[in-house]
Amino acid sequence: MERLKKYIGSKISLDNIKDEEKLKTFGFTCRYLPDPPEDFDEFEFVTDFEGTNNLGLMVTVESEKIKRIFFGFISPDDPDIVSALTEDQLKNLLDQRGEMLIRFFDYITQ
Repeated sequence: MERLKKYIGSKISLDNIKDEEKLKTFGFTCRYLPDPPEDFDEFEFVTDFEGTNNLGLMVTVESEKIKRIFFGFISPDDPDIVSALTEDQLKNLLDQRGEMLIRFFDYITQ
């Protein structure tokens, strides 16, 4: 997660987050898009990972600046239940998709 820390405090681009086609080029779709976001809100994205299509990426923002980045598996039975990745799963995700994640965050923070 060290390489994603540089995005903490970065301002998000709501226009870029709304661009579904561009998000798909990074392998993500937006699951929850507060428009406009409240002072403290969360954007939710999903992607496939380890044979499932329910890996969630939650980006918490305060005053449109990133405060927290969280990856977790979304329960297929209850989408409000999200389980954190293990350290090994997170390491595998960053090993496999690290560069794509950097491009994704570069894009949504322009």
